[in-house]
Amino acid sequence: MDVDALLGLRSPAGEAALAASAALVERGSAAVDPLAAATALRAAGFAPDLASAALTQAVLRRRAEAKFGVDAHEMFFTRTGLEQATRRVVADRRAARLAAAGIARVTDLGCGIGADALAFARSGLVVLAVDADPAAAAMAQANAEALGLADRLHVRCAEAAAVDLSDVDAVFCDPARRDSGRGRRVFDPAAYSPPWSFVVALAERVPMTVLKLAPGIDHALIPAAAEAEWVSVDGDVVEATIWCGPLATAPRRATAVRGSAVHELTGTGEVAAPVGRVRRYLFDPDGAVVRSHLVAEFSSIVDGALADPRIAYVFADAPARTPFGRCFEVLEELPFPVKQLRFALRTRGIGRLEIRKRGVAVEPDRLRRELRLSGGAEATLVLTRVRERPTALLCRTAGNSAPLPGLRATW
Repeated sequence: MDVDALLGLRSPAGEAALAASAALVERGSAAVDPLAAATALRAAGFAPDLASAALTQAVLRRRAEAKFGVDAHEMFFTRTGLEQATRRVVADRRAARLAAAGIARVTDLGCGIGADALAFARSGLVVLAVDADPAAAAMAQANAEALGLADRLHVRCAEAAAVDLSDVDAVFCDPARRDSGRGRRVFDPAAYSPPWSFVVALAERVPMTVLKLAPGIDHALIPAAAEAEWVSVDGDVVEATIWCGPLATAPRRATAVRGSAVHELTGTGEVAAPVGRVRRYLFDPDGAVVRSHLVAEFSSIVDGALADPRIAYVFADAPARTPFGRCFEVLEELPFPVKQLRFALRTRGIGRLEIRKRGVAVEPDRLRRELRLSGGAEATLVLTRVRERPTALLCRTAGNSAPLPGLRATW
């Protein structure tokens, strides 16, 4: 998608092509045959380039429903832009936090298709959204206009370093983490665009700075006195957010979004969790909890302890419902070698097996093939280490009382 293609889609002919493409995608699902759909659009009189661009948008809009809801059908996307865009529930929550801090004007550096800038504008903030890519900037502007937010959201195509930040209350920066040439992910912060040296220095210029980063960010890079928050949506860790200056309210925060509910766990990130033994219930903490180093705080919630100081599985004597992790009942320990494990699972009639692992070099898909499962029962197999010893624990979701034949109960 380039600027000319976007302009074409916003023309009367483009709007008609988008409507026709949406109808094709709706009838055939997002997996519609592109060749057949393109042929149908050309037969309807649309130019090949316009038909192709419209069909791509229709497919992307269908996929974008998971992130943007009904607004997705009015917006414009690129594949990469959609992949990198913040989910609306996360962006709206961030915007609400900025609005609650009394911020009136915010500059969004690296706005992409505008997901966060749109959320800021929806919350009532005046937004300057900036992106160095002309197509991204044009798309952000188009999305602001499509959603009726252009009166508060202004877009500029410029390098982040060239933007005057002297008259804003806050700055938000989501540095690009892909190679602009090949589109590959970039893991070295020095190779971000803008680079980490620029990004981390923003708080010196604008105290109320917010950074959106990849979940794998090294804790050593987090500025002193800043709040580092990891966010998961329905169990998927989607980002790390750094809150600087007066916006920082806790050293570490794990935020778990479950549907429309938001749950938060805070702490220092420096407390070691207690260590004990394998007990009847195993908790697998949410990735946001693990990445924020708040396993000790989670352990206190469920009155549990680790069985190995380096493995983030928490064991407890009683089950508990918590948005910060899944709870399993430990049924028994099984032999770890594949042949013995296969025999044990077949004896128990287990044909459907969820495999979870931490601390062991096992590929779950390959192991599942090697186990050659058969039977009508289902269970969860947790592969881990307990005091350096490889351990296989047969589990089931807490509260599931379905019988397993051949089970030798541990408890």
